[in-house]
Amino acid sequence: MDSLTRTLPASWFCSEPLYQLERKGVFQKSWHLLGPVTRFQDRSKKVKYEIAQTTLIVENRSPESDGIGKDGIVVYAEDQSIEIKSHFTPSGLLFATLSTKAPDFDDYFTGLEDLINKVDFSKLPHRRSISYEGKFNWKTMIDGFQECLHCQYTHPTFTAQYPPTTYLVTNHVNFSRHLSDPSKTTTSDGLFLYFFPICTLNVYGGGMSSFRTCPSTKPGVARMEFDYYHAGTDEEFEKYYKFVRQVALEDFELCERAQMNLESGVYGEGILNPIKENGVAFYQGRVKEMVYRQHEEDQKERAEMERMEDKCSGQEVNSVEVPVK
Repeated sequence: MDSLTRTLPASWFCSEPLYQLERKGVFQKSWHLLGPVTRFQDRSKKVKYEIAQTTLIVENRSPESDGIGKDGIVVYAEDQSIEIKSHFTPSGLLFATLSTKAPDFDDYFTGLEDLINKVDFSKLPHRRSISYEGKFNWKTMIDGFQECLHCQYTHPTFTAQYPPTTYLVTNHVNFSRHLSDPSKTTTSDGLFLYFFPICTLNVYGGGMSSFRTCPSTKPGVARMEFDYYHAGTDEEFEKYYKFVRQVALEDFELCERAQMNLESGVYGEGILNPIKENGVAFYQGRVKEMVYRQHEEDQKERAEMERMEDKCSGQEVNSVEVPVK
């Protein structure tokens, strides 16, 4: 039993001071998916993202054209004092950081481009985006995404097409790949990608969607942001949209109930299934590792500041002239 992976304690889903460590140690040192190139083709609109209280703006400054291209698309922080990094994959996905503290893209997502470059993300036009708050910690939603044990009883319409008995999660460097049927090599249906810490990209049901679970300053509140992409008619899109929204709403209700149990003490800590919940163990392990590292850095910085203050105080005392009687 000691060798099995335990979940994060409930306190990690309810603590404001711990979230401040996550903000510095996780979010400001990670890469975040903003969307495929088709999300940013409207030259008249700036697309805003607020992630962990940092606002990013994406703007397409290229001349109007009939083609889909990434030339002229720029990303910058609304606060001009904040420097960030951005990266377009050859397949057409835009990622950005919240600071320059994040490692290089290839070091953060080692091996990701080898996988996603098999897919052309410029084919599906952006159709709709929605956003709303949920009464749960950002990790509560990621817990649910990173496993499919709950799918059979929570998502009956989804599991009718994507049986959970064959569902598989493989973990890589800061991302996970979900396959509804590992025997199929296609990436056109039943492909689900998780980008640590809060972003997903999902190809199923005839279209593509992505979501971000953005943390607020309140540990028990997160903002869900969804983007939907589809190449069919309006009628075909609405049919797809109805299907995927049903799955999202089922997860939403489950997360709010789970957060209530976390905050009330009904659930404290548990054991993760090493096969069916390996995705949860993977991402929670990364959170714990990065939070611990940030806490250690903060302690060292605090100790150094105290040392400098003591040194300055000592110099002030030594510089005071003692009056001669």
